[in-house]
Amino acid sequence: MAQAPRAAQPIEPVLVVIPTYNERDNLAPIMRRLHESLPAAHALVVDDGSPDGTGELADKLAADDKRVHVMHRTEKAGLGAAYIAGFRWGLERDYATIVEMDADGSHAPEDLPRMLAALEDADLVLGSRYVPGGSVVNWPKRREYLSRGANLYSRLALGGKITEYTAGFRAYRRAVLEKLPLDEIASTGYCFQIDLAWRTLRTGFEIVEVPITFTEREIGESKMSGSIIREAMIRVGIWGVQHRLGQLRRLLRRG
Repeated sequence: MAQAPRAAQPIEPVLVVIPTYNERDNLAPIMRRLHESLPAAHALVVDDGSPDGTGELADKLAADDKRVHVMHRTEKAGLGAAYIAGFRWGLERDYATIVEMDADGSHAPEDLPRMLAALEDADLVLGSRYVPGGSVVNWPKRREYLSRGANLYSRLALGGKITEYTAGFRAYRRAVLEKLPLDEIASTGYCFQIDLAWRTLRTGFEIVEVPITFTEREIGESKMSGSIIREAMIRVGIWGVQHRLGQLRRLLRRG
């Protein structure tokens, strides 16, 4: 059966997947802001065994609010694995849109209504800091340069018309996640976001970027590490070489 035109496909109900590790002080405020911005949205907290009690707090929030759900994982297995687990949970239910959002306040839930409006004409919406109208607040220049460099590197390696491959604030139509081979995705961190955006683009889905204001966390510590950066550089380099070789082979066959 042919798939219905995008405009005819609903974008609700919405599930916001929020991975956590030691985010106890941030979780309740971000959940309150989420439901002030999108009262009907459901949230799934995917906690990787936080020793600070984040998981226990999430359970209390869920007990008081049927829109809040919790998945407990026994070890810190990385951002990518947490999101994949959350995607699978959402796909097993009737959610039409699945959102990625950080728990630390760097992604403003107040931007979600605009992102969902853009999803009416797209399959994946990226909340981007680097398109016109986007910005960063209170971020160290070193981190901003690193982020911009990672996105420039990704664009040069992979091509495509994506400004911010590493965007971690995004909304997927369920059809995208149903189509992507989630079992094959082993990337984490920066690389996980690049990986899914690249796969979505190559599969032929429509991607739109919406400007957001990214604000550096006020509480807790960033999970960014040297190993995450190295993984991204190596994997993206390999994908880029494979992509360019594929383009060359196609050109040679035509010749």
